[in-house]
Amino acid sequence: MPQKISYVVNEDCNYNRLDKFLRHKLKDFKLSSIYKLLRTGCIRVNNKKIKDPAYRIEIGDSVSVEYSGKIEHLKRLRESREPVPHEIPFSILYEDKELLIIDKPPGISMHPGKGVQVITLIEGLMGYGNRKGFKPFLVHRLDKHTSGILLVAKKLDNARKLTALFRNHEIDKYYLTLVKGHPFEEKGYLKQEVNGYTEELSYNVKELFDNSSLLTVRLLTGKKHQIRRQCASIGHPVVGDDVYGDRDFNRKFKKEHGLRRYFLHCHKMSFKHPTSGRLFQITSELPEDLKRVLKSLRSS
Repeated sequence: MPQKISYVVNEDCNYNRLDKFLRHKLKDFKLSSIYKLLRTGCIRVNNKKIKDPAYRIEIGDSVSVEYSGKIEHLKRLRESREPVPHEIPFSILYEDKELLIIDKPPGISMHPGKGVQVITLIEGLMGYGNRKGFKPFLVHRLDKHTSGILLVAKKLDNARKLTALFRNHEIDKYYLTLVKGHPFEEKGYLKQEVNGYTEELSYNVKELFDNSSLLTVRLLTGKKHQIRRQCASIGHPVVGDDVYGDRDFNRKFKKEHGLRRYFLHCHKMSFKHPTSGRLFQITSELPEDLKRVLKSLRSS
């Protein structure tokens, strides 16, 4: 029996891009399943089939999802739950009436999801927002084990403005990462096509060790797992990354230097404030666990 779900885009769910709208509405679907629905023509906007994830939607548009049980591998997050405000400690790098910038610690997930039953970052932000009198809006994300700068809007209008800055690549994002081996070039540029998207980054070799290199990476686009995936594609995966990297190397490195996650930290961002237009530059120091790893490398 075919199933159909219909939505209307309104002020509270105006995400501009179709895929972001669907991710907000279909919270119990895995991201891969949402893109499968798009590819297979199961998504209609104003009764017209749309397959482009970046299709621009507007307030008042009708979005419908139609799918059959015959579609294989349509995976749901059956263990997902609704976020609940909690009080958790986090370091604030900057705050005003419009914007909150925090230093995300490693090891905490952004949202509840499959297998994520512990307190998540959005729940901590909700708890903080309840105390301070605002509703937090996440405008980008960091993976669970990635630390560093995270921007949070306090108003929906500013969330849209910041999202547009990210979408138009008007926010400069720099990461520090440790990769396996020594890249051939001291300064490099990587570009590749993934599922119809162009992914780009540039890097500078900051420091060389015996069998690894510390890089400063500038994201020129911003896709999920992009740094980890692109570094692995040239044979220099992020150290500690068991998904795209070298597990044997990681096990040995962990034993020698105590690294307990992949080495990736959002170190610096520069952007225009969504209200004042003033140019901001925010930096975040490496957390202590990654500093200890570098100290171990330098002494070995």
